[in-house]
Amino acid sequence: MSDKDFCLFHNPRCSKSREALALLEERGVTPEVREYLKTPLSLAELHQLRALLGLPARELLRSGEEEYAQLDLARPELSDDALLQAIAEHPRLLQRPILVRGERAVIARPPERVLDLL
Repeated sequence: MSDKDFCLFHNPRCSKSREALALLEERGVTPEVREYLKTPLSLAELHQLRALLGLPARELLRSGEEEYAQLDLARPELSDDALLQAIAEHPRLLQRPILVRGERAVIARPPERVLDLL
């Protein structure tokens, strides 16, 4: 299995993200690591990621972040486009970690979910 097939959207300050990376490395997988706070995802990339996850955009949001409340993102009438735009502009709102392998992706909460893609 080629490690280039794996991309981990990672925040090194997050314990769950570090645990997910360690689980992969323990199994001999060294994924491409994208620190999405340093290199935020574009709106197009977020649409693609949402499609790979097969989830509504709302499930990609971290509701505990201060930006979530400031932007009033709890409003149910907000579209997927509006929510993904908020994530593009405020990358801290993105759930983490997320592992992508080919045409599949998982939000690794709990971190053991990365094993679903091995």
